[in-house]
Amino acid sequence: MAETVITCPNCGTRIPISEALSAQIREETERRLRKELEASLRAQIESRLKHEAEAARSRWEAERRMLEEQLAAQRKKAREAEAAELALRKRQQEVAEKERDLELQLQRRLDAERRTLEQRLREQQAEARRELEARLRRQLAEEQDLKLKEKEKQIEDLRRALEDAKRRSELGSQELQGEVLELDLERRLRGQFPHDRIEPVPKGVRGADLIHTVFDTQGRDCGRIVWETKNTKHWQPAWLAKLKDDQRACNAGLAVLVSVALPDGVHGFARIDGVWVCDPKSWPALAVALREQLIRVAFAHAAAEGKQEKMELLYQYLAGDQFRQRVQGIVEAFTAMQDQLARERRAMERIWREREKQIERVVTHTVGMYGEMRGLIGATLPAIPALELDDGELPPPAAEDGGP
Repeated sequence: MAETVITCPNCGTRIPISEALSAQIREETERRLRKELEASLRAQIESRLKHEAEAARSRWEAERRMLEEQLAAQRKKAREAEAAELALRKRQQEVAEKERDLELQLQRRLDAERRTLEQRLREQQAEARRELEARLRRQLAEEQDLKLKEKEKQIEDLRRALEDAKRRSELGSQELQGEVLELDLERRLRGQFPHDRIEPVPKGVRGADLIHTVFDTQGRDCGRIVWETKNTKHWQPAWLAKLKDDQRACNAGLAVLVSVALPDGVHGFARIDGVWVCDPKSWPALAVALREQLIRVAFAHAAAEGKQEKMELLYQYLAGDQFRQRVQGIVEAFTAMQDQLARERRAMERIWREREKQIERVVTHTVGMYGEMRGLIGATLPAIPALELDDGELPPPAAEDGGP
């Protein structure tokens, strides 16, 4: 079979139709395949790029979401931390304010307690100071009073009877104590009853020690009380008879015997054979009661003169238990006061005795030193008049041996 040939219009080359068709088909096929391949490759590349882009986008989105979640969590944690820090700071501020308030309240309470304690301490110190001053004043007053009385009495006795000093010292201080007791009784009666008349009986005159005339507030004479003092260690019943005689002699309504020694069975005071007997502690209370008795009796006489029945009632009252109990209560109170005074007086007397002994020792050593120096130096030593004898007191010179 003959092959058809065609001529190329451009170059005039003869080309068989089979070859031309084959080449054209091949070219077309190649172009088509190339296009399909390119399209397929492009589609694959685009698909792959798209897939990779979507994968990258997915990863980026996941990473973005994760980062956003982490950022949100961190922001949340930061907010929580800020809130916790703010709460902590508020709590610390509240605690600091409470501590300041508590410290302020505590300081105020301490200041109040300190002021209260200081005030109490000042009050206690002032009270103790007042008590101490009062006690010292009482002690000094009693000390000076008793010392003055004793010294005045001693000076008076020495001035009146110097030659009798040895005998008095041998007899002891019994008589002196009796006179001091009498003077103390007189002084205290005058101080306790300034409107009454207290008359001491002169020495050497028969009678009691004191005559006490009682006057009321209007100055009316209400009666007399005779006082006798005894400062001995033994009781003598004869004192009662003598005091009743003195009572009748001065027309006194009552008689009181103040004695250191009391009869057996008597404590404080008692009425024996019409005479009131008491110890030195009880007589101030008894004096008040008896004086009041005389004033009441005088008032009853003046107000109910001629009414014997009222006098009998008054006498029954004075002689009854009620009046005795009243007097007993007054005496007990005065006794307690007297006991306290006696304890203080004994303490001061002990101090006085110690000082007297010390003064005696000083005087003794001074006199001895003066004598020793006089023996060593001789007459050139100036004389001390208080340590020398007067001319009238010098002993007579001894006669020389061997004749006149």
